[in-house]
Amino acid sequence: MARVTTSSLHHNGIYFTFSARDSHSLFFNSHKSLRPSNKLPFTYLSSVPSSPSSPSSPSNRRRTLVSTVPVEYVPPPPDFDFGEELTRLRILRSKLSGSKSLRDKIHVVDSDSKVKRFFKSGGYKNGFARVLEAVDLDEYELFLVKCIVAAGQEHVLVSDCDTDAVDGEISGEFVSARSSLKSALYSLVEMIEKWDGSEDREVRVKKVDAVALNSLLKTLKDVEEFYDCIGGIIGYQLTVLELLSQSPHGEQNANFQNVDNSNSTGLQFVEIHPPSVLDLSQDTEYAAHAALWGIEGLPSLGEIYPLGGSADRLGLVDSVTGECLPAAMLPFCGHTLLEGLIRDLQAREFLYFKLFGEQCITPVAMMTSSAKNNHEHITSLCERSKWFGRGRSNFRLFEQPLVPAISAEDGQWLAKGQFLPVCKPGGHGVIWKLAYEKGVFQWFRDHRREGATVRQVSNVVAATDVTLLAMAGIGLHEGKKLGFASCKRNSGATEGINVLVEKGKPDGTWTYGVSCIEYTEFDKFGIADGSSSDSLQTEFPANTNILYVDLKAAEHIASSKDESSLPGLVLNVKKTINFVDHFGFQHGIPGGRLECTMQNIADHLVNSFSTRCSEGVEELLDTFIVYNHRRKVTSSAKKKRKPADMSLHQTPDGALLDTVRNAYDILSHCDIKLPEIESNDKYVDSGPPYIILLHPALGPLWEVTRQKFHGGSISKGSELLLDVSEFLWRNVQLDGSLIVVAENVMGSHIDRNNESILQYGYRCARCKLVNVNIQNKGINWSSDKNLYWKHDVQRFEALKVILHGNAEFEAVDVNLGGNHVFEVPDGYKMTVTSGSSGLSIQSNPIKKEFIDSGSWFWKYIINGKHIKLELVEF
Repeated sequence: MARVTTSSLHHNGIYFTFSARDSHSLFFNSHKSLRPSNKLPFTYLSSVPSSPSSPSSPSNRRRTLVSTVPVEYVPPPPDFDFGEELTRLRILRSKLSGSKSLRDKIHVVDSDSKVKRFFKSGGYKNGFARVLEAVDLDEYELFLVKCIVAAGQEHVLVSDCDTDAVDGEISGEFVSARSSLKSALYSLVEMIEKWDGSEDREVRVKKVDAVALNSLLKTLKDVEEFYDCIGGIIGYQLTVLELLSQSPHGEQNANFQNVDNSNSTGLQFVEIHPPSVLDLSQDTEYAAHAALWGIEGLPSLGEIYPLGGSADRLGLVDSVTGECLPAAMLPFCGHTLLEGLIRDLQAREFLYFKLFGEQCITPVAMMTSSAKNNHEHITSLCERSKWFGRGRSNFRLFEQPLVPAISAEDGQWLAKGQFLPVCKPGGHGVIWKLAYEKGVFQWFRDHRREGATVRQVSNVVAATDVTLLAMAGIGLHEGKKLGFASCKRNSGATEGINVLVEKGKPDGTWTYGVSCIEYTEFDKFGIADGSSSDSLQTEFPANTNILYVDLKAAEHIASSKDESSLPGLVLNVKKTINFVDHFGFQHGIPGGRLECTMQNIADHLVNSFSTRCSEGVEELLDTFIVYNHRRKVTSSAKKKRKPADMSLHQTPDGALLDTVRNAYDILSHCDIKLPEIESNDKYVDSGPPYIILLHPALGPLWEVTRQKFHGGSISKGSELLLDVSEFLWRNVQLDGSLIVVAENVMGSHIDRNNESILQYGYRCARCKLVNVNIQNKGINWSSDKNLYWKHDVQRFEALKVILHGNAEFEAVDVNLGGNHVFEVPDGYKMTVTSGSSGLSIQSNPIKKEFIDSGSWFWKYIINGKHIKLELVEF
């Protein structure tokens, strides 16, 4: 075994050891037949050269300490004792969990000192009681209100003036400190409102307050019921404070020094290793074979999209209404991000049809939220798109609850005003428990699905080439429970790492599994974040949140009644929570909310062994990692680029460049000459050197796409848009803009049960270009109106081919200069050649016997581990 360097860290009663091998050079174990030998071609990753060494046992590994960088912290009010509060909440949660009825639970919270004090205080009588007069709360709703008080968050129930009025009684314990100037401003605004009022206005205010209270009650109900496995509202706040006390904020806060966070019953040893991976970029034969497994297994696969995030960093706003929009609505390269996900999925289904001649429609489950009207926007988009020709029954939308945001200073809930807590989605990790409770797993079973692929909407390249198909193929073929798609990690990026976790338990057994550590947790685990070669992050591949999951295994965990149904609970307080209060004041407060991470379901899919295992244990695990070039795995449109930003990382601008780089990789292998794209910093001010956007149905596997192209060139400053699947390019010279848009890219829509369903391969449009020279002025690259990532550009000239229905276009041995629009009606074939006095254009009806199949088509043939194309012409 190669020598390793490690770092040790004691945290929460557990000893963590990080192991980094000195040598992880890329290599593959030889394999002839994967199934009989039950071995996968795992390989190690490294950024350092290999060095021979003698085998050594884990106990002989050299250990070095890892330093951590202090985090700036603003201490909480001095009269707030976190230790006492944690103890109180733990006792309260324990008593509530032991209560058998609602009456018993009410009795428990009524006995809490904070509840007694609040409901006897002047604040309750003067403010909260006024609203209660207009709202008839039932027993359960009153219990929820008392829970929020018991959780120490009664400031959400009272107005600012009421809070100030009872400062002497309760605010020292309940409310975060606020400047005297802001208090005076709040009081002045309320006074003015009262002077401007009347009896009718007072009635209206009561009604408004009642609406706000009902909204609060819905939030409290969601938290109490969805987070029941950790203790509901009380458990939510307890977990927040526990995580806050374990964070760098808490470790530097004197109030946390004597806090006991250990829940372990015995000493546990944990070692974290760089994982072995299945490197698709190196073993291309295995990658092709695994991708075929993925295509063959498509009828057993579902698709899961977590779309509920608030996407605050993207700053997407409706240009007409000014309304904030979710990330799924971002218009990227001519279509929304959600439409991009569906296009990628349909491309895989079209490939399945071309290989096996059968229609396959994958059921899609989408987790939404109410943040930024996310659920309504996504539902509306699906309806406008007529459910993308897939049928309403093949979609399942389920809405995740919003959770209170908290201050990093003291863990108190942030509030915009009375009954108005600041709420955010609780992270994509709620997807498993929510899917179980909403019947999504049963819905997948009804569709006879065994596994599912999971991807996030902002990652525009996740389905590129073999990565997604190979990951799903390995998961299905090898009977795995969870798979990660990974790549090299960009140092300093806001992304986690994939790791191999080795645990030694007090009973002498050992568990192993592939998992993830989020970037927000690096400090907690003592992982330095930097670009230096000795940073532990450089040894580990990036977590990209592209997953394969066995649905039965996921449902088993999701249905548990404990914390495991909410994997990877984290509290990220490194960001600023921005909100506008009910007076119109803008706030930006360091804070976060309790989140869980969907990929950390892996923590509950470990394998147990009676003795400690040596290198190569990954072959025996239910979890695995596929690895590929970064731009074939992840490039995200997560944040809006700021005018002064010199980095394009995780912006739509950077995602476009990676999309075009992938197109370069495809076409440059087809004997097509085109300029290579340089690093992002070369295009910060200029935009891309050219634009190439290829419909995924041209492949989506690159070995398929490349057989449709051969010869020619694409000049710098050109534009190539191909929205067509049945396409042939032979010796085409492009200098300018070429746009081919087909109505029937992958087939035609037919009516089935009063719905429009896309029938793959039926009456596809076709385009054939042979020995064609295209020259025009193309894009006006100097226009300040161009928004390249949106594919919203100004053009001087272009060659446009518009294909209606099953129309066909063919250009052979011709020079096409200047501005042209060739629009071909449904049922016709247009042929353009050189004539004696210019262009010869003929348009004729397609023969009746070819009306469905076309006058030519690509025949897809499986040849060993690969797919070969054969051009069939009639």
